[in-house]
Amino acid sequence: MKIREDGATKWFRLIAYTVVIVGSFLCILPFILIVSASLSSNASILQNGYSIFPTDFSLEGYKVIFQVPDELFRAYGVTTFVTIVGTSLGLLLMTMAGYVLQRKDFKYRNLFSFLIYFTTLFGGGLVPYYMLITNYLDFTNKMSALIWPSLMTPFLIILMRSFISSAVPDEVVESAKIDGANDFLIYYRIVLPLAIPGLATVGLFLALHYWNDWFSSAMYINDAANYQLQFYLYNIINTSAFLSNIGAGAGIVLADGVPTESMKMAMAIVVTGPILLLYPFIQRYFVKGLTIGAVKG
Repeated sequence: MKIREDGATKWFRLIAYTVVIVGSFLCILPFILIVSASLSSNASILQNGYSIFPTDFSLEGYKVIFQVPDELFRAYGVTTFVTIVGTSLGLLLMTMAGYVLQRKDFKYRNLFSFLIYFTTLFGGGLVPYYMLITNYLDFTNKMSALIWPSLMTPFLIILMRSFISSAVPDEVVESAKIDGANDFLIYYRIVLPLAIPGLATVGLFLALHYWNDWFSSAMYINDAANYQLQFYLYNIINTSAFLSNIGAGAGIVLADGVPTESMKMAMAIVVTGPILLLYPFIQRYFVKGLTIGAVKG
């Protein structure tokens, strides 16, 4: 039976759909401007600013980035390796931590939860952190410096604990124990399958962090072969800006100039491409993970 809608409901739907459409367009507009600018010449951007459609089509920004493709693909490989390994290990450790902290039979769960939460409010600072990584752990110029520091993120541990507490009923765990299952079997056979939305949520946060990280390379990596993609592109921007400033200060006009503006936009496309391709596959889990994990803490 079809339910008839009154005039107020129809107006509400019209306004709601309009707001959603306008909001969606405003969200995607910056990305459209970035794509358009990356395909425009540097001179047109400086003269006319950004536009939805390229005013003077040019690939000079991409040509500069891919001028040394071996180094770019090597940086891509480093970032991809760090993202995959870091996300996988981080998910394993944080799901185990979240599972233990939500267990009511764990005597010290409140104490450990407080200690983890305390680190979100107070920290030792950059200098002790740097000394720990370089002097005591000896991670200088190693992949460990890019992976290890972010494996256990307090906020994500708390999020995973809340999600497991909401998604995994205590009765299911008790029933498995009666059937003779140990904690590792319960974690592998029951907790992980029920926590897939939480895994997708935490995994996306971790992957974004590792993929966008440049600070670790700047602090701990001296060998250019181990630079992450973000830091590699950051160096290209700094070098191009330096050459432009030197040339302008000396009254020298460099050949074809340095397309700093279009190059920045091209770099943004190169960096965000893989994440944009990944997100649609985990979007439904991501939304569900945020809503269910926020029910109770």
